[in-house]
Formats: sequence, C-alpha cells, structure tokens
Amino acid sequence: MPEVAISETLSTIFLAAAGVFVLFAVVLLYRVFRGPTTQDRIVAINVVGTNTVIVIALVSVALGEYGYLDVALVYALLNFVMSIAVSKFTVEWGGVI
Repeated sequence: MPEVAISETLSTIFLAAAGVFVLFAVVLLYRVFRGPTTQDRIVAINVVGTNTVIVIALVSVALGEYGYLDVALVYALLNFVMSIAVSKFTVEWGGVI
C-alpha cells in the first residue's frame, strides 16, 4: 500500500478539529452525569463514543498512522453493540426508550 502524505497545514487542521471534538465530548460528560433521564444519559454516552471514533480517525490521518483507523472502526462497532445492549437492558427493567 503506498504511503499517502498530507501537508502540514492539513495535518494541523485535522488536529484542531480533533481538539474541538474532544472539547465537545468533555462538555457532554455533564449530560452523562446530570442527565434528567436514563435516555439522556444513554444518548450522551453514544455521542461521546462517536466523538471518540472521530477523534481517533482524525488523529490517525493527521499523524499518518493509518493503522489506527482499524482501531476506530472496532471502537465504533463496540459502541453500537453497547448501545443496543443498554437499550435492551433499560427496556427489560421497565424504562421506555
């Protein structure tokens, strides 16, 4: 597989975008801990997980370490399975999603 190099400017833009997504995930932690309902907490955890996938992908491309894109893909699949499991668990315990 040929190496793909990106410019220094584009790499900086990707890292800045990753920083914005990290900041957004930190802000969402408020909703995870203080969410008025279980559904708010579940959605916030899903969004934090999705932001983690985006950050891993952006940093991977910015640093030229494309192997981490596989890690991002596996993490996205785990995030999806976790959301299905938590939703099923919530419905079984009487919560409505």
